[in-house]
Amino acid sequence: PFEGVAWTPRPPQGPPQGCFACIAKPPALRQASPVLSPSSAVYLMESKSCKGDSLRPAVQCKHSVEKKTMTNPTTVIEIYPDTTEVNDYYLWSIFNFVYLNFCCLGFIALAYSLKVRDKKLLNDLNGAVEDAKTARLFNITSSALATFCIILIFIFLRYPLTDY
Repeated sequence: PFEGVAWTPRPPQGPPQGCFACIAKPPALRQASPVLSPSSAVYLMESKSCKGDSLRPAVQCKHSVEKKTMTNPTTVIEIYPDTTEVNDYYLWSIFNFVYLNFCCLGFIALAYSLKVRDKKLLNDLNGAVEDAKTARLFNITSSALATFCIILIFIFLRYPLTDY
């Protein structure tokens, strides 16, 4: 299928000159002469697609000059949030678990209190605050319901239902 077609070799290529910003730009399109032979047309098509060929003039990259003159020393300071302010309600959870464990709410509060301690060690302040709120909620609920049940028990022991 390629009979009669003249192929011309590409010129040798060296390493691309300049930085990526300069090499990535397409080469300027040259004006083609009105009458071209098949071999020169093939050669022009190859040279347009090649970014580092010898037909392209060697231009000093303006970006490499800027990189040499721009030196910005930077200092990185890592600031960790203060996790000591997050209350884990651990003692309250243990008390609710041992003494006022109404429907296992004390156990759930203890589990969330332990999660708060783990997240404080991992410096996950947002997660620790959310779990602390949940532990406090379960502690309040467990304490309130258990206290209410204890008061009801004392009332029914003092005034049994058989008297009515």
